[in-house]
Amino acid sequence: MTFSRFLILLAAGGSAALLLGAFGFQYIGELAPCKMCIWQRYPHGAAVGIGVLAILIPGAVLPYLGALAALATSAIGAFHAGVEQGWWEGPTTCTSGAIDGLSADDLMSQIMSAPLVRCDDIPWEMLGLSMAGWNAVISLGLAALWFAAARHTR
Repeated sequence: MTFSRFLILLAAGGSAALLLGAFGFQYIGELAPCKMCIWQRYPHGAAVGIGVLAILIPGAVLPYLGALAALATSAIGAFHAGVEQGWWEGPTTCTSGAIDGLSADDLMSQIMSAPLVRCDDIPWEMLGLSMAGWNAVISLGLAALWFAAARHTR
């Protein structure tokens, strides 16, 4: 096995492990994902598929696409972590809105249309980072593996 294939396996395997972890938290830990949590899963799924193709088809294009997928999920994770910390607003479809100046009817309407799982809540954290924050950090590392694989591809 070449060094670049080894790096591809590590990077794609890392995305697979993060996906398995997310599903474990969801189905075993009973932590339902919010909308942005789901968005972070798509690039990981793409990275796993790209990894399979990159093992079968040599060249640098697929590892660069894998890096792009890892960077995409990292960016979504970083944005999501910022929403959780209150640094910026998230999508109105999965965060709570301001209630200043709302009438009782408007407040009740906002409550009834609120998502079941909000994107601005932190359901789990370790060492001060939420799951979204960990995804952002780990996915940056996976992107570095993808870039290294592309560089070592002949």
